[in-house]
Amino acid sequence: MDGAVSVTMAAPAQRIWDLIADVRNTGKYSPEVMEAEWLGGATGPALGARFRGHVKRNEIGPVYWTTCEVTACEPGREFGFAVLLGDKPVNNWHYRLTPTADGGTEVTESFRLNDSLLMKVFAVLGGQLRRRRNLRDMRKTLERIKAVVESPEAG
Repeated sequence: MDGAVSVTMAAPAQRIWDLIADVRNTGKYSPEVMEAEWLGGATGPALGARFRGHVKRNEIGPVYWTTCEVTACEPGREFGFAVLLGDKPVNNWHYRLTPTADGGTEVTESFRLNDSLLMKVFAVLGGQLRRRRNLRDMRKTLERIKAVVESPEAG
């Protein structure tokens, strides 16, 4: 199961990337993630860096922590991470930033569940509801980021 949402923002890719790739900002934009913090001495985005996110599923609960590992980290272009169950990735989140002709940036947020038996069962039993929720929340996240990077104070 996977999905993606794109929003065009009137801001340079690097400014947007700086907000997205600093996971400590996640709670400001995501409807479900309340906060996130770097782990293991990491102080910022880098391939292999780990962080944990404090999640309030569906904005009502349950509430839990997830451990994540950065899987893509190219300033101004992309940022991605895997949500881990133990040391195994179960869900992959990715942001791709593509400059537009007018100086703005198209930002695409996507998710992809790993192809495991557990995820296949989940996809059948409730996956479409979760996919719909993820798409809605990704759009909310990107619109919130857009509002910040396009505000007069952002310049």
